[in-house]
Amino acid sequence: MLAAAALSACGLLKVSHDYHSLPALPRVSDLSLSSVVLDREDRLLRAFTSHDDKWRLPAELEAVDPLYFRMLLAFEDKRFYQHGGIDIRAMVRSVYYSLRHGRIISGGSTLTMQVARLLDERPTKSVTRKYEQLLRAVQLEQTYSKKDILRFYMLRAPFGGNLEGVRAASLTWFGKEPSRLTPAEAALLVALPQSPEARRPDRSPDRARTARNRVLQVAAREGVLSPEAASSASAEPLRAKRFAMPLLAAHESRHARLEAPTRPVHRLTLDRDLQSSLEALAKRKASVMPRPVSLAILVADHQAGEILASIGAPDLLDTAREGHVDMTRAVRSPGSTLKPFIYGLAFEEGVGLPESFIVDRATDIAGYQPTNFDQAYQGTVTLREALQLSLNTPAVKLLEAVGPSRLIARLKRAGAEPVLEKGIAPGLAISLGGLGLSLRDLTQSYAALARGGEPVSLRICRRDCAVALADPSQNRMLSEKAAWLVGDILSGLPQAHSAETRQIAYKTGTAYGYRDAWAVGFDGKHVVAIWSGRADGTPVPGKTGATVAVPILFEVFQALGPARVPLPKGPEEALDVLNQEIPAPLRYARLPRRQGNVASAEGLTIAYPPNGAELDLGIVPGRQGQGQPLVVKFKGGTGPFSFLVNGSPLKGQHQDRQLIWHPETSGFTDVTILDSRGRSAGITVFLQ
Repeated sequence: MLAAAALSACGLLKVSHDYHSLPALPRVSDLSLSSVVLDREDRLLRAFTSHDDKWRLPAELEAVDPLYFRMLLAFEDKRFYQHGGIDIRAMVRSVYYSLRHGRIISGGSTLTMQVARLLDERPTKSVTRKYEQLLRAVQLEQTYSKKDILRFYMLRAPFGGNLEGVRAASLTWFGKEPSRLTPAEAALLVALPQSPEARRPDRSPDRARTARNRVLQVAAREGVLSPEAASSASAEPLRAKRFAMPLLAAHESRHARLEAPTRPVHRLTLDRDLQSSLEALAKRKASVMPRPVSLAILVADHQAGEILASIGAPDLLDTAREGHVDMTRAVRSPGSTLKPFIYGLAFEEGVGLPESFIVDRATDIAGYQPTNFDQAYQGTVTLREALQLSLNTPAVKLLEAVGPSRLIARLKRAGAEPVLEKGIAPGLAISLGGLGLSLRDLTQSYAALARGGEPVSLRICRRDCAVALADPSQNRMLSEKAAWLVGDILSGLPQAHSAETRQIAYKTGTAYGYRDAWAVGFDGKHVVAIWSGRADGTPVPGKTGATVAVPILFEVFQALGPARVPLPKGPEEALDVLNQEIPAPLRYARLPRRQGNVASAEGLTIAYPPNGAELDLGIVPGRQGQGQPLVVKFKGGTGPFSFLVNGSPLKGQHQDRQLIWHPETSGFTDVTILDSRGRSAGITVFLQ
């Protein structure tokens, strides 16, 4: 007896020593979890694998259907809330049945012991390892609450491949969050961790179904489910394919993570439903565009100052469209989208009013000779008509009157960051897109216009934000009167469903050489910006903001809901401008006096490309039409026009003041244009 007592004492001392020698347990917060990006309502947009390349998504117990936990405890550990880590009764029962049947019938492992094994990440087949697991289970119970232990299991349980945790498993095998599970789904989540690789539904659906149904039988026996519910769940088919992890707002999610790589949760202002809808729209629109052509969409609530949707490309993984490039941040030529701000400055400075006249004709301003997009001129028009028709010459004249530097300063007040050629002061060419802006810059600028000239910082992070969009000035971008007058003009452009609605104020833009097509619009609450083109800056001949971007703009507004938020009522001083007769001094816009207006443009000259230019058109030898076409623009002359390429005439005569021709081979190419009076102009370019 003394020997037995001594032996027992030694054993207890050994156990006590080993227990107190155990290393400290990790905290739940120490686990390497997947970084997740959430929308404005904490819905998952995108997840990234953990540092050890696992899909291990953060989750709280309250976010998982209680049915899962009831079935888990009924199947794995009925006395979970009664034992202290080791269930002696269960272990004795396991040993008894194993000896009786000559094989293991049921395990005596508690849920706490399983957590100990998961945290240790080493096999437990040896007696020594099993002993250590028992001590670790007691340590867990002494250190943490039952709720903490359940959360450890919920985060670390294996579900096949690199899936760990209930949330990752539910998203992968069911395509949904685990907040609401069917009995069949909950049973499968209970069954998989017992043998995650052997029971993977995508590889062994029969084994997975058998294991699931066994859990359902136990759930019925323990009273968790009724026999009828268990039988019905057992008859449910089992999906044998994985769902992809959510990948919404791919570019914004990536940017948020790069800005704060150690943060486990990134909360954005995006709306998941709207984001998903517009990503589908972008893919649908891109599917009918030539493969290199891409598009980008940005939607903001200018009242709340929040970005609601951001699509940098139709598909992140589309290499042909360079989908990895976020075109909401890319700096491009904005084309005519800056004209509304020029007119706003003109109204603010008293240069003119919407019904003031201005002459649209060929002009020369210190050697700068702007031409309209269609190479034609409208003569005397009102400023309202000039802006709605997006005439170039009036915009340049007005910019000369208000000053290019002032336009740049006002854009910066709105939070935009214009990019100019280093060392060169802003010139009149910026009125037609001669600077760099991103889609975000335009959204910032038009948001200020929509708010009556009051700048707003458009946020994309809800809290603890490391992503700063812009820092607008405290000063107004435009006076309320000027901003409203511009919005009134832009709302008079053709609307999608009725020309009489005037629900959306918008402006289009097409960068020189058809490189970028834009449309930006706003109502009383939202501002929407669209870009289309090639990410590499190659021209897309014939594609304009009006033909490409505007239809998408109106579809985006429809996605925001069928009812538009009305544009605000104008201030009294703006309404007075529209209701009163124009003062005599402002019947014509007050422009700087100058000499040297060009009376006519009869001389035939080629405007683009310049003589001797080298153009990369991506020509595929012998396959005409595979590369980009050669676009030659000219002005002056009298139509119709004839074209010669390398001395050979092209069929027919043309009224258009541009040639679009698909070369078959690379090399030097001579292009000659003849008008009806026999005048000619020619260039030699190198094509490749």
